[in-house]
Amino acid sequence: MAASITPSRLAALVKTRCQIFQTAYNPTSARTGAKYLRARLRGPSMVKYYPPVANIAELARTYKNAGVVDFAEAQRLKDVEDKKRRGKGAPPKAKDKGQSRRTARRR
Repeated sequence: MAASITPSRLAALVKTRCQIFQTAYNPTSARTGAKYLRARLRGPSMVKYYPPVANIAELARTYKNAGVVDFAEAQRLKDVEDKKRRGKGAPPKAKDKGQSRRTARRR
């Protein structure tokens, strides 16, 4: 007749096994995320997979004498200039605390 092993003895065996094989002792089976922490990181592989993106604005800033024109930026600057001429542009920034609209409103 086989003797049954007590739960406390079984728990001690599992704890010792975890110490020997250097695994996490988790008697309550709580979620730890260990599976994902052990996994290889995906970021470096994804960065290598996609080629670098050519940025026209960055190229234009780097090589100013090459004559590279960012048409979207040129159009934006033209639109800002048109709005300023019509009085629809952004308000001027305050140079110091005395010129700010907030302090003028409190007076």
